[in-house]
Amino acid sequence: MIEVATFGGGCFWCIETLFQDLKGVIRVASGYAGGTTQNPTYQQVCAEITGHAEVIQVEFDASILSYATLLKVFFEVHDPTTFHRQGNDVGTQYRSIILYHNCQQEVEAKEAIQQAEKAIGKPVVTELVPFEKFFKAEPYHQNYYKSNPYQPYCSFIISPKVKKFKSTFKEILKEGTL
Repeated sequence: MIEVATFGGGCFWCIETLFQDLKGVIRVASGYAGGTTQNPTYQQVCAEITGHAEVIQVEFDASILSYATLLKVFFEVHDPTTFHRQGNDVGTQYRSIILYHNCQQEVEAKEAIQQAEKAIGKPVVTELVPFEKFFKAEPYHQNYYKSNPYQPYCSFIISPKVKKFKSTFKEILKEGTL
């Protein structure tokens, strides 16, 4: 059964590449959601005038990979306790957000937030809102890390995350991603 999940956890370049390598993931797209402007541009989102967050939309086979597992990965690959920031990336577009697509996702996301708070020992500031609309980011943002691994942001920020991610989640990675 094919489902869709939408998450924001800082720069979409950082989390896009991690979710792409999970068994059961069919497609990951970087984009914008959670705001009010129709068809926002990267520049508008970065200027914080649209209300959108940088997000990824994950199309996955729920018979192979559960939404609960995606939530576990989501909470492991970013800091859900920082308000409107991830590391040096600061702004509302970098907020932690889950946009649920149905009632079951909402229930599972609420449970995952509670579990994350217990595990971390600090309040989780992740927004939980109903999904409304996803605007795919400009083509140069898609598959960014894999297309630009030596770009400084990728080398210094994303590569260490990828290395840690692959050692933590090796049991659910697609073949050939280690």
